[in-house]
Amino acid sequence: MRHALTYDDVALVPQFNNIPSRTEPSLESWLTRKLKIGIPILASNMDSVMSYELADILIGQGSIPVFHRFVALEEQEKWVKKYLGKTFISCGIQKLDETRKLLDLGAVGVCIDVAHGHSDRMFHHIQELKRTHPDKEIIAGNVCTAMAYHDLVNAGADAVKVGVGPGAACTTRMVTGFGIPQFTAVQDCARIAEKLRVPLIADGGIRTSRDVVLALAAGASTVMIGKLFSLTKESAAPKRKNDKSPTGLEAKFRGQASADFQNEFYGGLKAKTVAEGIDFWAPVSGSAGELIANLLGGIRSGMTYGGARNLKELQRKAEFVQVTNSYIYESKPRPN
Repeated sequence: MRHALTYDDVALVPQFNNIPSRTEPSLESWLTRKLKIGIPILASNMDSVMSYELADILIGQGSIPVFHRFVALEEQEKWVKKYLGKTFISCGIQKLDETRKLLDLGAVGVCIDVAHGHSDRMFHHIQELKRTHPDKEIIAGNVCTAMAYHDLVNAGADAVKVGVGPGAACTTRMVTGFGIPQFTAVQDCARIAEKLRVPLIADGGIRTSRDVVLALAAGASTVMIGKLFSLTKESAAPKRKNDKSPTGLEAKFRGQASADFQNEFYGGLKAKTVAEGIDFWAPVSGSAGELIANLLGGIRSGMTYGGARNLKELQRKAEFVQVTNSYIYESKPRPN
């Protein structure tokens, strides 16, 4: 039995720095084999996250929106037409013809998004889409092992989403006992990604820019974030007044495997299944633009501590140490 670590279990060792300004490091990164984006941040393709307003902000900041699949085909077509050549769509491992239609309309690519992506059906779905649309980029996931990452790449994936169970609204690990702590999952898959040169997306477990820096340094090319984006003013999450919130609002974030989502989208849980997610209301933090600015500022600062002018250099120079719970306590402000 081996040890596996979360983001809270590790820290980065500062490296020699010859970078004169925190504005100098480049934040460009590869999202897929062929597609480079301006910042290494994605918003999750969840129904309580992605909206038109959020998509506009993401594009303006150098990211790319990934629309979720939990609406009628007509709404997905409207989305693709609005963001022609600037968006990904999402699909499960069914409805191949609908996915092909959206790709034909002008989507850059598709995120094949299932809870457990290491399966025969996933391989088949990737291969079928690549057979008819070889020029479209395919993101596949989610997985949490090096073998699963390797198998999805062999099937034709142009990027792989890594993360089983770390999401803020996910209960998969508690319900099933399966899942790898996210830092170890990213690091394990990154070792193979470096050889195969297919980008890795760290999906889930992000609470602050610290977690983003750790994920990128561990080998992720981009980081996908759900809850933080859901709790912005521009997200698709339902909002209601809350006088205790700094913004006067709170938002409802939910996992796609939550009972709340299943009841709305599928008309209830299927026989012999249980929910693997929750829903909750939390204060709206502010605008998505402010969130992105804070995250990018943290990444830039982290890169100077790592002596890195780009993300590849950050990964090459990264030196991790394992820490105890006392490290987190010592690292936080203690005014009293």
